[in-house]
Amino acid sequence: MKKKEKYEVPEGETKVLLHTCCAPCSSAIIENLMQNGITPVIFYCNPNIYPYDEYLIRKNECTRYAEALGLEIVDADYDHTSWLEAVKGLEGEPERGGRCSRCFRLRLERTARYAHEHGFRVITTTLASSRWKSLDQINEAGLWAVSGYPDVVWWDRNWRKGGLQERRLRIIAEYGFYNQLYCGCEFSIRDKE
Repeated sequence: MKKKEKYEVPEGETKVLLHTCCAPCSSAIIENLMQNGITPVIFYCNPNIYPYDEYLIRKNECTRYAEALGLEIVDADYDHTSWLEAVKGLEGEPERGGRCSRCFRLRLERTARYAHEHGFRVITTTLASSRWKSLDQINEAGLWAVSGYPDVVWWDRNWRKGGLQERRLRIIAEYGFYNQLYCGCEFSIRDKE
């Protein structure tokens, strides 16, 4: 019997709740899932994004891509105030620091809760496609997020491999996606200046 690869979706699953940060990061992942018989439902949960206009641009691009592919998108609503409260005291942390860990936990826990409440067994995130993010941090947050929901599995796939980065660039050009220059929060803007 062939040993299962670490990153395979649990056998028999054809549906995944995909936490999505933006259209560019999600594009090749969504295409790859669909080519492998998995239907992603896009879960747009990004209370970290600042300012609100930036949030709307990114959400609208995700919606445009989802509609083009005939996929469902769930808007988890924008609550930047609660996000600021969650990362209070960590404002001075660098990218990949404690603030990012807290942010990932918050967003992925909301994803896991939604999955639990709506019958999804598997969640994953497009955050794992960004070379600017720590996969260890993301996977720790994902495992923590599902720990309270025994019926939900964290799929710790490295979405940077298998030609997905190259395909992502082609899809961005094909759709003319808005491609942001910072992670999302006001503190990541500061780190880019």
